[in-house]
Amino acid sequence: MRRLLNTLYVTTQGAYLSREGETVCVRLEGGERLRVPVHNLEGIVCFGQVSASPFLLGMCAERGVGVSFLSERGRFLARVQGPTSGNVLLRRAQYRLADRPEFAAEVARAVVTGKVLNCRAVLARALRREPGAGPQAGLSAARGRLEQVLTRLPAAKSVDEIRGLEGEAARSYFGAFDHLVTAQKEDFHFRERSRRPPLDKLNALLSFLYTLLVHDVMSALEAVGLDPAVGFLHRDRPGRPGLALDLMEELRPVWADRLALTLVNRRQVKGKGFTRRESGAVWMDERTRKVVIGAYQNRKREELRHPFLGEKLAWGLVPFVQALLLARHLRGELEAYPPFLWR
Repeated sequence: MRRLLNTLYVTTQGAYLSREGETVCVRLEGGERLRVPVHNLEGIVCFGQVSASPFLLGMCAERGVGVSFLSERGRFLARVQGPTSGNVLLRRAQYRLADRPEFAAEVARAVVTGKVLNCRAVLARALRREPGAGPQAGLSAARGRLEQVLTRLPAAKSVDEIRGLEGEAARSYFGAFDHLVTAQKEDFHFRERSRRPPLDKLNALLSFLYTLLVHDVMSALEAVGLDPAVGFLHRDRPGRPGLALDLMEELRPVWADRLALTLVNRRQVKGKGFTRRESGAVWMDERTRKVVIGAYQNRKREELRHPFLGEKLAWGLVPFVQALLLARHLRGELEAYPPFLWR
């Protein structure tokens, strides 16, 4: 059984993680706050001023539990993990195929096709539920532009062409995103996607969820023996997990974006849980982060039927399944990589 549903997120500033036998112990101000058996964990994610003992890091490395350190607002800093798992031949195949332009374009095209189809599915579901004439027109126009991108993708031969179409689709999708916000419009009005730093509350929420998702995708890729840094759609860049970002693209709309909209529209997060810094960046407070993390963990436990396998599984296992399917394609066992398509 994969342990992809058990990630320990530590957000309290000043917390200290240590090893006590075979357990992870979280201490704060000299007192113990939590104990978790290490065999129950798949990963640990530390936000901000959270430290860990060398003995704890060594135990996690031995047990295959990755420990990630992020800034308080979610910027990736470092990751501690044990020896590389998986067959070295798989990684060698990954490196060779990533250098082949036609193969890279094939995988990139599949990933972007999955992303655009999932964006269209999110808009289509909203169209069935949103009665207003204004939202209907905006959502219909955006869906039409996404369909045009889908018709042009098969003819795109290079990765650069595919990146251009992906950017066009993203602008159309996020151009209609504000119509998907049905509550707390004053606090969560959406104008455009902004990153590094996020400039409004909804962008801050999206960026935080993307951070959680990319951590899970990285863990899944490492578990099957792939290198998260060497992708097909995203350019290689030191410190950037290109392949994890590739596989995350098809999951963003149906996992992170839908969860963000649910949290806002159901008023599970409030505008007062965000603050604006002098730089213009918007941050979530600790209480809001905990609410978001709890909702994210609950979503990972929800079940769905995987469109390619035809089997029921938890959302938290989807990154692992997609990583396995990609590994099978790289080994030549699957003719093409099947992206995750939400229905």
